[in-house]
Amino acid sequence: MFGRPVTLFRLFGFEVKIDVSWLIIAVLITWSLASSVFPTYFTGLASSTYWAMGVAGAVGLFLSVIIHEFSHSLVARRFGLPMKGITLFIFGGVAEMAEEPPSAKAEFVMAVAGPGASVVLGGILYGITVLAGVAGWPGPVIGVLSYLWVINLVLAAFNLLPAFPLDGGRVLRSLLWGYSKRLTWATRIASRTGSVFGFALMFLGVLFFIRGDLVGGIWWFLIGLFVRNASVGSYQQLLTRQVLAGHPVRQFMEENPITVPYQISIEQLVEDYVYKHHFKMFPVLEGGHLVGCITIGQIKAFPRSEWDQHTVRELSSDCTPENTISPDTDASEALAQMHRTRHSRLMVVEGDELVGIITLKDLLEFLSLKLDLEGREPSGRR
Repeated sequence: MFGRPVTLFRLFGFEVKIDVSWLIIAVLITWSLASSVFPTYFTGLASSTYWAMGVAGAVGLFLSVIIHEFSHSLVARRFGLPMKGITLFIFGGVAEMAEEPPSAKAEFVMAVAGPGASVVLGGILYGITVLAGVAGWPGPVIGVLSYLWVINLVLAAFNLLPAFPLDGGRVLRSLLWGYSKRLTWATRIASRTGSVFGFALMFLGVLFFIRGDLVGGIWWFLIGLFVRNASVGSYQQLLTRQVLAGHPVRQFMEENPITVPYQISIEQLVEDYVYKHHFKMFPVLEGGHLVGCITIGQIKAFPRSEWDQHTVRELSSDCTPENTISPDTDASEALAQMHRTRHSRLMVVEGDELVGIITLKDLLEFLSLKLDLEGREPSGRR
């Protein structure tokens, strides 16, 4: 994904978020439907009608993807797997799992839930389309319904490709996992299969490009690149979780971090702390107690000429679950929190006491060292 997603709403306890990249694909889909697809199959309509159909089709696809991902999340909840929510981005959507599925069976059922929901939804929409034709509904309405039942079947078919981490790739991993009882090995094989499919889609994009289909070639190439990178990234993510699992945050934290008093000016903060220590975040203390933190981004919000007129206390933000963590938390969760919040430094706290700082750099150095010493598949793991 390209940036921090924006939360749209909550449903059944899940957050539904959207990455800014989804807006790009929404505009392209609307334009494609309005200028090409619908005019080809439903001739003689006004331009404004085609654009209305295009918007309706894009919204329908948006809702279809949400239903697909919600199916994954609801099944995951039944197996006791924590789900962070659903994020829509340029190539569709993803249900955010906080950890790996508890068993091969859970993986399999979760994986098929999404395509299954898309097939069922496609069947329902097909039935409505047929009834709409019999009832004599307006052509534009039938056109949008026809597009939606077809696109749901396409969504199911594409996701069933055995390209991890697509649903079909997860089905493959679940079968390999159930056979071998080794999650890491199954993930490695599924990831390599996904990489092969990714390269195949990229090659298909090149062929389309050579044949003169510039737009189709670019899209297939980008989808292939996404599948390939997601396959490799998912395997690396699993290795990271396994390497850090069982190691508490206190093992990696700096126990005597640099802190700043709340009463100093922003100018003094920059001169005596930022330029000296080169950190992007500093804990703020008042009377020895942690009261918040201040970041480079907050400093930049004020003009340079006003730095001597404002104090750290004015700018500092409160301690929240996003920028703090317990010393007994698993280090793998700390890394996931950093990735989720885009914070490379977290304050380690007990109550309102600051006991340390944990950084992304420290976790990655340990990860690199352990993988170099023990190999790419940690011993003693599933």
